[in-house]
Amino acid sequence: MALVRERRQVNLRLPELSDRRPRFPLPLPPNSTSTGIINNNSSTSTISCNDIEKLHVLGHGNGGTVYKVRHKRNSQIYALKVVHGDSDPLVRRQIYREIEILRRTDSPNIVKCHGVYEKPSGDIAITMEYMDLGTLDSLLQKYGTFNETKLSNVARQVLNGLSYLHAQKIIHRDIKPSNLLVNKAMEVKIADFGVSKIMHRTLDACNSYVGTCAYMSPERFDPDTYGANYNGYAADIWSLGLILLELYLGHFPFLPPGQRPDWATLMCAICFGDPPSLPEGASEEFRDFIQCCLQKESGKRWTAAQLLSHPFVCNAPRSDLVDL
Repeated sequence: MALVRERRQVNLRLPELSDRRPRFPLPLPPNSTSTGIINNNSSTSTISCNDIEKLHVLGHGNGGTVYKVRHKRNSQIYALKVVHGDSDPLVRRQIYREIEILRRTDSPNIVKCHGVYEKPSGDIAITMEYMDLGTLDSLLQKYGTFNETKLSNVARQVLNGLSYLHAQKIIHRDIKPSNLLVNKAMEVKIADFGVSKIMHRTLDACNSYVGTCAYMSPERFDPDTYGANYNGYAADIWSLGLILLELYLGHFPFLPPGQRPDWATLMCAICFGDPPSLPEGASEEFRDFIQCCLQKESGKRWTAAQLLSHPFVCNAPRSDLVDL
């Protein structure tokens, strides 16, 4: 395998934010010394750190802390991601990549950024819309498995986001349940662009070994066998297919319930095993949709735009994701 020697550099399934802790608590940027470094192009005015007050910590992860915050004047709730100035250089490169992509995007199915500020100390703070139901991962844990109607709703919204990103030549590269956020309006939005890639040229390579290993496509484990010249967009589609299966089955599709993944097991299952299949009782439309996503050869997978016309997505009634 061409990439086996690099396996120590990857993660498998990242823990939830609340399970990870920085070396020391990260404060909110001070009111007087923050400097704006992004002007959002949306109709919402850019929010400065002077405008918000911290409510509580939502979680920790990847070199920073995420807070729930409130706008002092209009009481609007936001999420604030703070990355500390002395964090790992890789983390800082990822946050700057995320900032660059947030500047380029404006879609109902992409988490919106309302302001980015860098302190003289090097701390970076990103103010984003607050998604009050959490992630698809947390919804699965709280409410249990999703039926096909709810999955069709999820698929349609994620595909709308991916279709928009791919049209902008942006590949996410880390689509997973914990990066798909949900609010009480039942909107599903794509978040966390730290390992994403902007394709500046049609022939840009995009097989770098980044992201969460469990949702990687076969060609990202082994590009020589499964598509050395693939364009990268198809890898996001593979990840979506696995997510929908996981939400339907209640566990990661390549492993038995309760089994924790390790790199070797995942690599063998994804590269050498057959794609996971649906159990009896699943509709033919759902089976065909999953098959269109989980083709091992990347060139045979449907694109996001094609999948939006699939009967599983376009014929199903719209519905709430959860019964509140």
